[in-house]
Amino acid sequence: MPYQVLSLKEAALFADKHSDLFGDHSQLSTDLLKSDGLNQVVRVKNNRGTSLIVKQALPESSAYSQHWPISLNRAKVEADFLKHHAKLCPDYLVEVLFYDADLCALLLEDLSDCVTLQTAIATGLLVKETAIHLARYLATTSFYSSDFVLAGPVKKAKQLQFNNPELSLVIEDLVFTDPYCNHERNSLSLAQLPQVQELWLNETLQAEVAKLKAGFLAKPQALLHGDLQCSNILLNHLQHKILGAEFSCYGPIGFDAGTFLASLILNVLTQEDAETRALHDYLSDQIELFWQEFSAVFSQLMQKQTTDQSFQNAIYQEWYLQQVWQDTLGYAGCELIRRTIGWAPADKFKQLKDDDFKQQTQQRLLTLGRYLIESRTRISLQDLLARCAAA
Repeated sequence: MPYQVLSLKEAALFADKHSDLFGDHSQLSTDLLKSDGLNQVVRVKNNRGTSLIVKQALPESSAYSQHWPISLNRAKVEADFLKHHAKLCPDYLVEVLFYDADLCALLLEDLSDCVTLQTAIATGLLVKETAIHLARYLATTSFYSSDFVLAGPVKKAKQLQFNNPELSLVIEDLVFTDPYCNHERNSLSLAQLPQVQELWLNETLQAEVAKLKAGFLAKPQALLHGDLQCSNILLNHLQHKILGAEFSCYGPIGFDAGTFLASLILNVLTQEDAETRALHDYLSDQIELFWQEFSAVFSQLMQKQTTDQSFQNAIYQEWYLQQVWQDTLGYAGCELIRRTIGWAPADKFKQLKDDDFKQQTQQRLLTLGRYLIESRTRISLQDLLARCAAA
């Protein structure tokens, strides 16, 4: 059928048609979970408590479309990404039950017993194993979508399959361009202006950001999620699941790792009323566990599973992992700055009641972001932990 925005009733019919989970004679109800102009997300539930999610890409009526051409093809990119990564690392992906190319709609499993990592941090649900799970997920999916395993023609075909130029342009502008100039899309206050102007006028910083942007454009190392924030990670004490992958594309491995760490840092440091010491200890543990596990898993995979003879060299593998670490730091710094002063800053800032705390936190995040970008080639894991503890 031709594309149309599904009504709530039509979303229920869509879910019922393409799944056997509801069964005959089910009484279906719907709940609109999200409609932000980019996507519509509907929970469809029957009278026995079984539920599914219908996610549909919306036409060009969002805030994004005022600045960038945003194609409905992003729904196919997301469906393909979730299915592909599920083959590589099945425990960590939200299951795609059906995809309709005409309606640009996905039918997904409903993980209503999970919360986002963002909510978990805000409510004190601090699961220590989160960093370990994310590290295993990223190390595994990055390795098996890289040159270490895929022959040249196969990897180039994957790059074409996941070519996502429109939403990649959004990343390029929002993460690497807008925050470093006086752009209309930025979101900042007069109190921030002196510190932000220093970013705009610092040519050394600008050069380092340019290097990171060039790396994002020219290093298709692995298939990225593209937006691995705490809001796109669902969890409970038994499982961790990844969703929200419409920004997926090939790029440098450190981009996803850096985005995750930046989101973790931001969500912890903006907690206004929580017990500070416990949160800082949690943040330090998560960062340390993440990199230790990621480097261990990725190193083991390089040593045992690399198929290209050139890349089996131990010295090269050690250098490669060090480059991923440096990229992770740099992209984390860019994401901290972007989410502090860029377009669509972190939602948490809107919720802060204490203006002084908000301003001080923004200053700390900008300072930390700049440090990570400029000093990434010299920062050890212990250096990063010390900086975050002091922030």
